[in-house]
Amino acid sequence: MPEPIAASEPDLTHHGDVEVGDGLIDLAVNVRQADPPSWLADPIAATLADLAHYPDPAPARAAVAARHRRHPNEVLLTAGAAEGFVLIAQALRGVRRPVVVHPQFTEPEAALRAAGHAVERVLLDPTDDFRLDPSRVPADADLVMIGNPTNPTSVLHPARTLAALARPGRVLVVDEAFADTTIAPGHPGEPESLAERRDLPGLLVLRSLTKTWGLAGLRIGYLLGAPELLTRLAAVQPLWAVSTPALAAASACATTVAVQAERAIAADLAADRDHLVARLQDLPGVRVVGRPASAFVLLHLPGASAVRAALRERGWAVRRGDTFPGLGPDWLRVAVRDRETTDAFIEVLRETMEA
Repeated sequence: MPEPIAASEPDLTHHGDVEVGDGLIDLAVNVRQADPPSWLADPIAATLADLAHYPDPAPARAAVAARHRRHPNEVLLTAGAAEGFVLIAQALRGVRRPVVVHPQFTEPEAALRAAGHAVERVLLDPTDDFRLDPSRVPADADLVMIGNPTNPTSVLHPARTLAALARPGRVLVVDEAFADTTIAPGHPGEPESLAERRDLPGLLVLRSLTKTWGLAGLRIGYLLGAPELLTRLAAVQPLWAVSTPALAAASACATTVAVQAERAIAADLAADRDHLVARLQDLPGVRVVGRPASAFVLLHLPGASAVRAALRERGWAVRRGDTFPGLGPDWLRVAVRDRETTDAFIEVLRETMEA
């Protein structure tokens, strides 16, 4: 059954960017730190000569639709994934029993609560590697929100498990902001993604271009779903919500070249993640839960709050875990970086824990 919301609440508005400061090495934010390739940077830059005209989302919508083998009316472009959560919360004010599966990105619940919804939580168990049992979600929940892969746990839920949550009369929101970071042997695309599924009633898949391509400042994302559902969301979206440069990015990132590049980046990320996990597992008292599948790793470390503060004093920023429902002060999230950065971090973490 859903967990009651305690009187003492975690800060749902806290995000990793506030952990970062001048001179700190950033392991707190899950955005890939690399310059955009020319096939992405050049179209964005070219739009600067056309800013006198209002944005036209049609070409970008068509490009995104083609990437996911959908019709353009099954795509709603948004000013980042965060706007998508707000549109859902505002457009679906009639839902009676919204449920958010935690631990996960806190913005979905924050948006629901800001719109006046009474939110229930299903808290996944770290002793079970944060695996989802669909039977724990109330049968009469008419809005269910979950991430896949989930931030901050880095758990990738099986597509069949998520599909089991879909049913008539329910909107199922799957946040796939990190789907393009996942990879599986023998699978040419994004394992466990529902982005191309058109057969599941009430499904909304939310996507972001922020993470892999380092576009957090540009604000571009999109929703995939049935036209009648997206029409309800579009009705509460501001006019021209997505800028012309962001639309150019959406078109560029939907090309075959971009998708192939994503797969290569995901493969490199997996190797760097395996290296990080192996180094963390060598540290006494540090526990990595489950098998991480994305651009970050969640670890359990007694006294993590003090360790995080000490790391900051030594020039390293990591993400606190106690602002995520279902976690607490003994959890930290660490972004995957290159092996040289990881090795340097592990040595500092080791020294900090031994101090």
